[in-house]
Amino acid sequence: MPGIHHGLTRLDQLVKTCLQNEGPAKPFVQTLGRLKPANPVFIENITHQDVVNALDALAQSMRATSIEDGPADAGMTFLGQFVDHDITLDATSALGTRIDPATIRNIRTPGLDLDCVYGDGPEASPHLYGAGEQDHMLMFGRQDNALDLARTCAGKALIGDPRNDENIIVAQIQGIFIELHNILMSKVIEGGSEAADIKACAHSGMAEEVWDAHVSPGLTSFQEVRRFIRLHYQWIVWNELLDAFVHQDCLDAAMHALVFDWDAPVMPVEFTGACYRFGHATTQFEYQINAVGSPVPLFATQGFGKRPEDQNLDYNLFFEMGGGTQSQKARPVGPKLGAALLELPFVSGQIELKDVNVTLTEPQSKNLALRNMVRDRYTYQLASGQQFAAHLGTDTVEVPPELKDKGFKKTPLWFYALQEAKEQGGGKLTGVGGTIVASVFANLLKRDPTTYVHIPHFTPWSGFGGKPSCMAGIIAYVEAHRSHILHPDKLKCG
Repeated sequence: MPGIHHGLTRLDQLVKTCLQNEGPAKPFVQTLGRLKPANPVFIENITHQDVVNALDALAQSMRATSIEDGPADAGMTFLGQFVDHDITLDATSALGTRIDPATIRNIRTPGLDLDCVYGDGPEASPHLYGAGEQDHMLMFGRQDNALDLARTCAGKALIGDPRNDENIIVAQIQGIFIELHNILMSKVIEGGSEAADIKACAHSGMAEEVWDAHVSPGLTSFQEVRRFIRLHYQWIVWNELLDAFVHQDCLDAAMHALVFDWDAPVMPVEFTGACYRFGHATTQFEYQINAVGSPVPLFATQGFGKRPEDQNLDYNLFFEMGGGTQSQKARPVGPKLGAALLELPFVSGQIELKDVNVTLTEPQSKNLALRNMVRDRYTYQLASGQQFAAHLGTDTVEVPPELKDKGFKKTPLWFYALQEAKEQGGGKLTGVGGTIVASVFANLLKRDPTTYVHIPHFTPWSGFGGKPSCMAGIIAYVEAHRSHILHPDKLKCG
């Protein structure tokens, strides 16, 4: 856990600091909290209904009705969603109800550790794992579709985070990491040069006495495979995912210096509730899933149920794999959203802002852009984009006319980050948005001594090479080595 002396739990650290007067001035940093103080809505000569109506007008201006390709592969949007599910899960706050972010419980561990895949490991999350000689392999596949997630009799996915079944694209990114684990576990059991490579990589940057003190001998192979995969995943997040959507200057600055104070929250609400929601703007409103049929609307990809084989992805259409197939692209980061996101089909009912006695209409309640800005202003009360620009010393962008014409002097942080990307970042986060996103991920990587950044000159394994990206290399490796999984039928369920 970031900010805690090695080998101590959060309670241990608190006791040590209080009773022995040893340790940092603050026993540990907050997981969730604010970078800047709350910024309540201030109204003068208008009503809160006027504020909501102005935000609605801004949301409507974001409607995009045609495909626009940015530089990133389409799959990167969903890899970003997968990463979000790995580091955050807020099951506390409710849209329309004001809440102190410091009181929100983050159900995910705030680290790039793939707990959305592994849960708490085979001992604490045994329902995710096989039995007997496969008790350290993850359940995967069904009899009707060997590439679907393993499922209960009710069709619910047996995975570390149920949100990774919410659409068939992120579900299959989840599936790639599950299959990769099972392949590598099988390789380790078999022995040979690949097993030696996995072991050597997994032990890099860790003293053997530390490994021996923290890893049960019975879990050695599992822990080696898990760390091997985690290191490559962390490398992909920083060098491929963020590189696709965040300006390089922001990444370099965040990795080489502390942007916010050392005791800033690990998962600031300005990140979780605003800037990292940039992924909504990169979503196209339709995707070609595979070679069968025509492109399907975004919400025809919804999951949470058994997936038929004809919905299995052709990964060449989502990631540049170096073959003859051109991958689809994500939208550039900017203040436009595919029209489908302004008409969420799965939302019912109306949002009530009880503190200010305003109720959104049903169409407003279905509008993702408006929901994001209402959450910003009334649930989290975030500092504005302009306030952050002044704090960070970045170039300010103008208040959009939909707000400025109604007397607004500041812009909600989520929209501001998208506006910056279009006007100053060439379709990538920059300025305030880029700084906040880059600094959070840099902080996660630097605070955790087991991440790849603490291994000098770390480079991805050669077995994932020969492709345009490490992510593409992992996909290609999985597709080429599925037959090496030990008794895959015994891992199928549902």
